[in-house]
Amino acid sequence: MKKFNLNVKEKLDSFFDWIKGAELIELNSCDTKEDPVRPELDNKFRTSYGRKIFGVKYKNEICAIMCFGFTNDIPRNVEELDLMTKDAYLQSALRDQNVGKIAIAYTVWSKKKGGGKLIVKEVFKKIKQTNHLNRLITLSPLTDMARNFHLHNGAFELRVNETTQNFEYKI
Repeated sequence: MKKFNLNVKEKLDSFFDWIKGAELIELNSCDTKEDPVRPELDNKFRTSYGRKIFGVKYKNEICAIMCFGFTNDIPRNVEELDLMTKDAYLQSALRDQNVGKIAIAYTVWSKKKGGGKLIVKEVFKKIKQTNHLNRLITLSPLTDMARNFHLHNGAFELRVNETTQNFEYKI
């Protein structure tokens, strides 16, 4: 029993060490084949028109990834996300302002236990620090896994679309 307790303690210590030592960084690209949600979207899509890729880095390893588009409206599918991010990007360029008021998370995945929850928490903190973003909304696949993930991480269901669902994290 003592050996079991030591083993559990070591695993917990290891888990919390990686959580404490992780940092949120912006990425120029990611391995899109690893994306279980939207592997068909290439890096050009993920980084153009005010779109960004964020990763949680721990000991030179990317442990979780989340991709965003910045819009002024809530998309119901990837095609609308594409149009809305382009529109927000062009409007911001004309007005010399930040891109979009709404951060739309359209994919998130983790390579390490706890990474998905951690990246949501870190991105949420980053968005709260901005002065132009006022909403964090997802464009999630229409699956129970996505629904459960977002509801368990503090979001509420905003809308169910034909092929996607939107959840919102209160800022």
